[in-house]
Amino acid sequence: MDKFNGPARLMIVSDLDHTMVDHHDEENLSLLRFNALWEAYYRHNSLLVFSTGRSFTLYKELRKEKPLLTPDITIMSVGTEITYGEAMIPDDGWEQYLNQKWDRNIVMEETANFSQMKLQAESEQRPHKVSFYVEKKKAQEVTTALAERLQNRGLDVKIIYSGGVDLDILPQGAGKGQALAYLLKKFTAEGKRPANTLVCGDSGNDAELFSIPEVYGVMVNNAQEELLQWYKENARDNPKIIHASKKCAAGIIEAIGHFKLGLNKSPRDVMDFSEDKIDNIHPGHEVVKFYMFYERWRRAEVENSEHYMQNLKEVSHPSGTFVHPGGVERSLYECIDAMQKCYGDKQGKNFRLWVDRVSATQIGSDAWLVKFDKWESSEGRNCCLVTALLSSKSDVPSGFSWVHVHQTWLDGYAAADKSAWLF
Repeated sequence: MDKFNGPARLMIVSDLDHTMVDHHDEENLSLLRFNALWEAYYRHNSLLVFSTGRSFTLYKELRKEKPLLTPDITIMSVGTEITYGEAMIPDDGWEQYLNQKWDRNIVMEETANFSQMKLQAESEQRPHKVSFYVEKKKAQEVTTALAERLQNRGLDVKIIYSGGVDLDILPQGAGKGQALAYLLKKFTAEGKRPANTLVCGDSGNDAELFSIPEVYGVMVNNAQEELLQWYKENARDNPKIIHASKKCAAGIIEAIGHFKLGLNKSPRDVMDFSEDKIDNIHPGHEVVKFYMFYERWRRAEVENSEHYMQNLKEVSHPSGTFVHPGGVERSLYECIDAMQKCYGDKQGKNFRLWVDRVSATQIGSDAWLVKFDKWESSEGRNCCLVTALLSSKSDVPSGFSWVHVHQTWLDGYAAADKSAWLF
């Protein structure tokens, strides 16, 4: 909540499964395109919020499976839990609010009377969420009867059916929409309401997000019928909500452009960075651009040209240094020469690279301290924490010169072959 002194330029609130994450995209290209866009142009002045039906346990599992960025805020368990930052600090005020007219024990007693309901895994049961599986043909009957029984017991609950199988029972004040409304109210009270908010979803439990006044919304192209039906009945005349022509994260990028919320050309879509002219250049763009080229060089997706290596040396300080995660220090020029010899060594392999949590602090008139996580994925996942010193230079094409780079391994993610780890 204290990331900025003032309002965020943009807040994206996105569902995960089948919205931000395309489970049919084995290479995760759509998600990686979004990652590059966000870290290059938005991380430094905007907020990323993941709003998922997943519990904490299943959310952590997804992070291990997919190249997800670290969000500023995480809303989990269908809007019953709100946490902040990488440390996922819970919002105690939200928890207290949800306790009103809620008794989990009564919910368990009443649902035991319905043989059509199959309790989901223990990991999906949360203090303010009880989850079941119910066949689609029985859902309406169960929902109506259960709501009446719980009301008669003095509870004020919300029953959400989504995905054609999942039935969640929550406090009436819970849900993805209410969680977002709570955050916006909190930001407004602090004078930090985001300039624009874009909500993104694909299923029935995302419908509430689109009901929040004054937000933009995108239903990704692969949205389920239950959400499209809700849109048809409730929001078809709302010009701030669109049904994207593209799936998952690509649909989110499409919406950013459609609503003119900011740049929507991902660095992954730029093949010649010399033609990538943008105003108000930021160190985050330089970081993403460099590692995007690094991936393409090793995958042999750019020409094996001395010209590229010379360009890298032009944006590196002549006496610049690089400290390998293993502790060995070399000059940046030596590292560039070593990189040149690795051309195409990952060709034909599922080698991908992304950066996360890019932050830049200006520490002098032309000096920037930049920190980020650098991830590589091939046969496994490796990650290091990077601290870099960049100098802003008007005579350098990119606007920045690399002066010093220091890397340390993230616990549990050191590369097995440390000699193959470059930059």
